[in-house]
Amino acid sequence: MSHTAHIPSHRKPRRSSSKLALRAGVAGGVLSTIAVASGAGPATAEPVTETIEMPTLTSGLSAAVAQSAEATSQVALDLELQAQEDAAAAKAAQTAKKAKAEAERKAEAKEKAEAKKRAEAEAQERASRDSERTTLSAKSSTSSNATGSAATVVAFLKAQLGDAYIMGGTGPNSWDCSGLVQAAFKTVGVDLPRVSEDQSVAGTQVGTSNLQIGDILYWGGAGSAYHVGVYIGDGQYLDAANPSKGVVIQDLSGYPASGAVRVL
Repeated sequence: MSHTAHIPSHRKPRRSSSKLALRAGVAGGVLSTIAVASGAGPATAEPVTETIEMPTLTSGLSAAVAQSAEATSQVALDLELQAQEDAAAAKAAQTAKKAKAEAERKAEAKEKAEAKKRAEAEAQERASRDSERTTLSAKSSTSSNATGSAATVVAFLKAQLGDAYIMGGTGPNSWDCSGLVQAAFKTVGVDLPRVSEDQSVAGTQVGTSNLQIGDILYWGGAGSAYHVGVYIGDGQYLDAANPSKGVVIQDLSGYPASGAVRVL
């Protein structure tokens, strides 16, 4: 036996492999735990991350709210402008309607005034003609039968000067040629046929070179005449000429008659 066998060794006792493994395992576990904790750190920090990003979300929401408010304000402005335009259009339409009504009223008043003026003028002219006819009739009643009859016929005819020509007219203010001649001779009691053809053969045929006042002139053939008038002396005759002239005095030289008949 060695003399050093009982002297304690100053070396640390050798650790067994199992203990080393155990310690290594514990250390590894601790490191693993730290690693896991370290790896889990971001997960637990996620709320912090969201909190940091909140200002960005709030800024976007504010912009959206501001945009919405601006759009609402624009809509309100558009509605107000539309209301103003509608009100202006309604006012303009009402003004135009009043102006039209006023113009129509003035036009109607003017038309009534002109119609009244025309009616008064026609009444005055008619009264003047009636007075002239009455005077001529009174004068002719004092004449001799033959001379007086011709004078009465001519006086009646002259009283119709200016009257209108209307086909088929028999008076008192519009005539055709035969209607005027018939009415004129009726004032002295001579009943003539109504139309020119018959009047052209109603009396004694006389030549146009030997005419007397009161002779009936005709144009066309005897029995087929298309126009008649009455000779009033001095190479003139009076007739209801046509729609453009009416009742007028004309010269035979300008429109010579075809023939004449004498009934007085």
